[in-house]
Amino acid sequence: MESSIMGHVIELTYVIAAASFILSLKWMSSPGTARRGIIVGELGMLLAIVGTLMRHEVMDYSLILVAFFLGSAIGVPLAYLMPMTAVPQRTAISHAFGALAVALIGTAEYYRHTPHGFAMVALVIETLLGFLTFTASLMAFGKLQEILPTRPITYKGQNYINLSILAAAILTGLYLMFNPEQTFLYPVFAGLALTFGVLLIVPIGGADMPTVIALLNSYAGLAASAMGFALNNKMLIIAGALDGSSGFILSVIMCRAMNRSFTNVLFGAFGQVQTSAAVKGEAKNYRSASADEAAEILESSRSVIVVPGYGLAVAQAQHKLRELYDMLTKRGVDVRFAIHPVAGRMPGHMNVLLAEADIPYDKLFEMDDINSDFAQADVALVIGANDVTNPAARHDQSSPIYGMPILNTDMAHTCMVIKRSMNPGFAGIDNELYYLDKTLMLFGDAKAFVGEIVKALGASK
Repeated sequence: MESSIMGHVIELTYVIAAASFILSLKWMSSPGTARRGIIVGELGMLLAIVGTLMRHEVMDYSLILVAFFLGSAIGVPLAYLMPMTAVPQRTAISHAFGALAVALIGTAEYYRHTPHGFAMVALVIETLLGFLTFTASLMAFGKLQEILPTRPITYKGQNYINLSILAAAILTGLYLMFNPEQTFLYPVFAGLALTFGVLLIVPIGGADMPTVIALLNSYAGLAASAMGFALNNKMLIIAGALDGSSGFILSVIMCRAMNRSFTNVLFGAFGQVQTSAAVKGEAKNYRSASADEAAEILESSRSVIVVPGYGLAVAQAQHKLRELYDMLTKRGVDVRFAIHPVAGRMPGHMNVLLAEADIPYDKLFEMDDINSDFAQADVALVIGANDVTNPAARHDQSSPIYGMPILNTDMAHTCMVIKRSMNPGFAGIDNELYYLDKTLMLFGDAKAFVGEIVKALGASK
C-alpha cells in the first residue's frame, strides 16, 4: 500500500514537472515573460529531480550527494562569473556535459544489464546521439572560445568520409540491437560516434554557430528522450522530447534566417566561406563622422532604430548603449532595437546582452516586426553587424548571402555604422550599405565610441 501511494506521488510530481516545462517554453518565447519561464522551468526541473530520487531504485544517496556538491561547486561560479558575452561558449559546454552524462548512463546500463528488444534500440539511439553531441559540442566550444580555428576546415571528399563514419556507427549499432551480447563491438560503436561528432563541426565556421548550437540542443534532447525509453522513465521521455523538438524547430528557423537548407546543415560543410565573391579592384568611397557629429544627428532625430551585432558583444558595449538609450529617450527620441535571428553567436544572444543592461523588453523587436519601420526612421544605428544588413542579399544573385533575409537599414533616412574597420564580415564580401550616400562610418571600438557619443550628448545639455 505504501509503495503504491509513493508511486502515485512520483507520477503526480512528474505530471506537474512536465506541465512546468511546457509553460516554461511558452513563456520563454517572449522577452516580457522570459524571466517567469525560466523560474517555472527551474521549479519543474527541481520537481523532476525530487521525483526521481523518490523512486525505489535509488538505494544509496551518498554518491548522489557527492555529485550534487561537486556539480554545484563548478556550476555556481560559472553562473555568476561567466560574462554575458561568453554565454554561447557556456551553452556549448553545457550541451557537452549533458550529452556525456546521457552517453555514460547508457554505457553503464548496457554493461550492467545487456538489454534486449526495444530497450536496446533506445539505448543505441541514446548513446549514439550522446557521444556525437559530446564531441560536437566540445568542438563548438573551442571555436566559440577561439581555442580552435573559427574558419571552416574543409578537404576533398569530406562529406563522403563523414557520412561513411556515421553509416558505420549506425550499422554497428544495428548489429548490437540484434546481438547485444557482442560487447566487444560497443567501444567501436562509441568511438565512431565520438569521431563523427568532431568531423561534423570541423567544416563549420564561427559565424554559423547559432544554427549549430540549436542543432546540438536538439540532439541532446533527443538523446535524453531515448534514455527515458531505455530506463522506462516518463519524465525523461517528455523533457527530452520537448528539448529535442524545440531545438529542431529553432534550428530550422535559423536556417531560414541564414538562407541555408536544413539538409545542408545536417550533412556538413555548410559553413564554407565563399571568398570568390569578395570585392576586388578599385576602392570605393565612403563617408566617416566623429562622435560629436553622430551625437548631433541622433539628438535632432525623432526615431532611431539600433541594430546590434556580434561586435557589440565583443566590445561589451551593452551598458554604454543603455546610457545612450536613456539620454536619447529623455530628449524625446523614440529608440527601438532591431534583432536579426542570427545576430551574435547563438539564438537570442543579442536579447540576453540587452536584457543584462536592463533595456526594456518592449523596445526589442524581431526582424519581421520592425523591418517595415526603417523607411520612417530618421537614423539606423548599426553596432557591429555586417552581413545581416547587406543590401546585396536582395539583388545580387552572385553574392554568397543572396536570398538571406536582412534588416532594412538602408531604407532609413540616415544610417550610422560603428565598426573597427572596413573589413568585410564572415561572408567575405563588402557591405554595400557602407558606401551609400546616406551612410556614415563611425570607426572605433563599439564601447568606446558609444561612450564618446554619450559624452558629447551630455556636453550639449
